[in-house]
Amino acid sequence: MSSSATLKINNDGMEQNETNYRFKVYTERDLDRIEHLKHLSSDQLFDMRVVASILPFRVNDYVINELIDWDQVPNDPIFQLTFPQKGMLTDEMFDRMAELHRSGADKKEIKAFAQELRADLNPHPAGQLELNVPVDDQGNRIEGLQHKYRETVLFFPSQGQTCHSYCTFCFRWAQFVGDKALRMASNEAASLHNYLKSHHEVSDLLITGGDPMVMKTKHLVSYLDPLLGEEFDHIQTVRIGTKALTFWPQRFTTDEDADELIDMLQRLVQAGKHVAIMAHYNHWRELETNIARRAIRRIRDTGAQIRSQGPLLSNINDDPDVWARMWNTQVKLGIIPYYMFVERDTGAKHYFEVPLYRACNIYREAMKQVSGLGRTARGPSMSAGPGKVEIQGITEVKGEKVFVLRFIQGRDPDWVQRPFFAKYDEEATWLHHLEPALGEEKFFFDQGYQDIVSSRQIIDDN
Repeated sequence: MSSSATLKINNDGMEQNETNYRFKVYTERDLDRIEHLKHLSSDQLFDMRVVASILPFRVNDYVINELIDWDQVPNDPIFQLTFPQKGMLTDEMFDRMAELHRSGADKKEIKAFAQELRADLNPHPAGQLELNVPVDDQGNRIEGLQHKYRETVLFFPSQGQTCHSYCTFCFRWAQFVGDKALRMASNEAASLHNYLKSHHEVSDLLITGGDPMVMKTKHLVSYLDPLLGEEFDHIQTVRIGTKALTFWPQRFTTDEDADELIDMLQRLVQAGKHVAIMAHYNHWRELETNIARRAIRRIRDTGAQIRSQGPLLSNINDDPDVWARMWNTQVKLGIIPYYMFVERDTGAKHYFEVPLYRACNIYREAMKQVSGLGRTARGPSMSAGPGKVEIQGITEVKGEKVFVLRFIQGRDPDWVQRPFFAKYDEEATWLHHLEPALGEEKFFFDQGYQDIVSSRQIIDDN
């Protein structure tokens, strides 16, 4: 792995010791072509191939050569973040797919069986397809949009439904497996703009994916420049969710349309929009390369803000010292720590999930090591069906040990900031594992959430 160096600019604009990579990706078909993997055993390579035939795998030369410390493999956190591991599948699922590989099955058989197995991995948790997709005046679903919270609309541009590399934990893995029935996407700028024009309660637009930064800038411009018109004055904030600052910082520095991208961000800011790059970070090592830091500076120079978010992950960052160092480094670089998420109930969750009580302790111990400017990170937060629920702590009430929770966001705005209690449970890893405490039969939001689910089912049935 290349180490971080003193930041000095050469005459050509490149920083010293900064390699000018050509974007080159490797997928499941290319495992044999990755030079570093040749040092692994044949059993390890076979295990990777089995897992990659079910869960999506994609990595690029920058990640391989600059971010992974190959002397620490397989325990290196960035290796765990990007390369498939046997434990990401249950023993039963792995054994069934491994047997198919050993039998000499062709690609068609393996693909069909993988599709069957994926159905058990909860491809769209928290009602992403059932509850979040809005409908038009005729009751037709508006594909490529999600409108879960009153103020915020998510848009999934079709040109951005891949990433420069794939995270092994990704809760949107279903976007990348080639099954159109599982994919959320739209290439209709008109559908986005028409929806926003007719929904003045919406103040925030989040462009998401995949990763919107895999798109050419001209496509981003077609979606975002129209928002500068007076009819979109109610759209105050434009957020762009991306992992590019980790997986391909060249997107903001040396790509052929990087300058156009920077100009677009600056144009939005100068027009009075709050522009927030929602950067996905999982480890402090992602912030250490020269080009990553140069990309951060270029974005900040436009007036856009960078906010960091990412899940707490076993095998990658379940250590308070990792989070403290990451948040402190981000504050130093001008990034605003925003969220520590709980790993969602999807994909390889059993490999990455951390019990809620441990998540709470890790968050607290990390917070003790940062200044007030780093304590903007909220968490541990679960993006569950009813809303974003934060674990505020563990305490004792009337002799009962409980989790203290509150809604950061809710499907019903009246739920926001309302505290509630759940029975302490060391096995729980998600909201639906928790039970009401203090003799309550239901959580205060249960009936309201069921009413929302029922009303949406009526719409879909019609």
